[in-house]
Amino acid sequence: MATVELRFSALPEHVRTARLVAAAVARRAGVDEAVLDEVRLAVGEACSRAVGLHQSGGVTAPVRVVLTEEEKQFSIEVGDEVPHAAASHGAPGADGVAADELEPEEDEMGLAVISGLVDDVEVRADEHGGLIRMSWPTASAAVLP
Repeated sequence: MATVELRFSALPEHVRTARLVAAAVARRAGVDEAVLDEVRLAVGEACSRAVGLHQSGGVTAPVRVVLTEEEKQFSIEVGDEVPHAAASHGAPGADGVAADELEPEEDEMGLAVISGLVDDVEVRADEHGGLIRMSWPTASAAVLP
């Protein structure tokens, strides 16, 4: 299992770099070329959301992106360190972010875009921050035993 961890200041100009790194690592992990645009877009949405939460919440901690290559899947976790109002698990739009931290429509739209791009997505949040975990099959997953 190979893992790449990226941390960046919560500035919009760093989101592009995160997208490029995610696409490069996904390609190396064996994610289908046809899916790489979806990986880029999903990571861009997740990172933009985290940057927005950090900026509106006054959080100076970096945004975390963890890219993990496993035997049959490639996963990306984008984490923020903004305390969320209530813990939740699973459903996009149900992350309990305080209303003044991010426009609800913006937040729901970003999570809807991610859900439309990624079949396997999990959104979690609690008083320590939020996490969006996305995963895609790799070429080795398509090989029959």
